[in-house]
Amino acid sequence: MKRFLIKFSIVLILALAGYFAFIYFASYSEGIRAGELVKFSSKGVLIKTWEGEISQGVSEAQLFEFSVEDKEKEVIQDLKDLQGKYVKLHYFERYSKIFWLGDTKYFITKVEEDKERSNRRY
Repeated sequence: MKRFLIKFSIVLILALAGYFAFIYFASYSEGIRAGELVKFSSKGVLIKTWEGEISQGVSEAQLFEFSVEDKEKEVIQDLKDLQGKYVKLHYFERYSKIFWLGDTKYFITKVEEDKERSNRRY
């Protein structure tokens, strides 16, 4: 019985490790979204994550919510600097959320200011 429990524990640990490795390293989709950066903040009590939103429509009805990993220092600084401007966000989507990395499945890898739209005023 003891050997069975040891083997079962090893298989369970390997299965969980495989699942989390798949969720972390495999991406479901990737692309670019553009809009006005309306929110970017660090939030959380025990585990701090970087979260943001861009408005993609005329009203705030079409929001794209995203997360940024802590290791993306340049992206975090760019988003802080571009608050309220039009941006293009390069992102990838994971299969599932990972609570210690962010509140969404969408993770930003690069930020560009959309200068053409930022300079236009309606």
